Amino acid sequence: MKLQRHGTLACLALTATLALSACGSDNNEAASPSASGSSAAVDCATGTLNAQGSSAQKNAMAEWIKAYQQKCQGTTINYEPSGSGAGIQAFIAGTADFAGSDSALKEEEQPKADAKCVTGKAINLPMVIGPVAVAYNLTGVENLQLKPATLAKIFAGKVTKWDDAAIKADNPGATLPATTIQTVHRSDSSGTTDNFTDFLAKTSEADWTFGKAKEWKAPGGTGAKGSDGVASRVKGAQGTIGYMEWSFAENAGLGIAKIGNGAGEFAELTAESAGKTIAGAEITGQGDDLKMKIDYNTKEAGAYPIVLVTYEIACSKGIAADKLPLVKSFLGYTASSAGQSALTELGYAPLPETVRTKVEAAVKNLS
Repeated sequence: MKLQRHGTLACLALTATLALSACGSDNNEAASPSASGSSAAVDCATGTLNAQGSSAQKNAMAEWIKAYQQKCQGTTINYEPSGSGAGIQAFIAGTADFAGSDSALKEEEQPKADAKCVTGKAINLPMVIGPVAVAYNLTGVENLQLKPATLAKIFAGKVTKWDDAAIKADNPGATLPATTIQTVHRSDSSGTTDNFTDFLAKTSEADWTFGKAKEWKAPGGTGAKGSDGVASRVKGAQGTIGYMEWSFAENAGLGIAKIGNGAGEFAELTAESAGKTIAGAEITGQGDDLKMKIDYNTKEAGAYPIVLVTYEIACSKGIAADKLPLVKSFLGYTASSAGQSALTELGYAPLPETVRTKVEAAVKNLS
């Protein structure tokens, strides 16, 4: 299987005033200058923003901050990928000007976030599509195909050998070894786990009885911290399989399984196939709150069904006067065609245009 390697995997703390260089934690490849959309016009502002949250979007933020800094002098933007929960708490506490989160604000979080906004409400702005790859390490096996039910059985510990009848049925004609399957999951509280288990719960209820959660609930398997940790464990041992953000699977050179969708196809993970699932998602928020509900059973032809949306959480109104121009300018850039076009080379999928234009309009309405 030939895999394209994507660009920058960012440092844990990203400061726009400094030139971003590889930290060695995930990947040491420099970002492509062309990925930043440097020719696009930006309505620049000055000042300082402090934000934190989702680690799934840290690579996108690294590229966006770098590109924005190149265009707009006199700007400092800090983004700390501390995790979605920590980002939301920092936003509520007033120490983050906006938060990145792999899940929209929960019902119990909304009143606290609204209180921070004083005259407005906290809104969810989908900004990054992070496809979740099911990556594996099995010499001699290419183009692995897995139906959701088979995937659920594997991670629930019900299918334990690679030549199990369920996997054979998904891969007719393939030669599968009798190797024991070793599953790898996140050991930390994770939006990726939240979305992956949500997919299993909604598509394979009979085989996945552990529900949807940020913490891994199923027995067995090996835990690893972060998508980089999962990728490292899978890369390090034959017979392993794990879930992680797409860029980590590709940069590790791992095989990526095709996943069965509601149309009865086995869909390959590409930016286009992930975007098809998001294009069919339902916006459940009101007004400029663009909270989305993903249909993991999508029947859209060619749609890759395991995707997560990471949001920027910001105040619709009541943003401090000294912060407002920069919040609108920076988030406006990330939602722009130029900002979104940078994502494909980083292992993300750009927002479908029907969604992107709504996000761009919502950012313009911030006050």
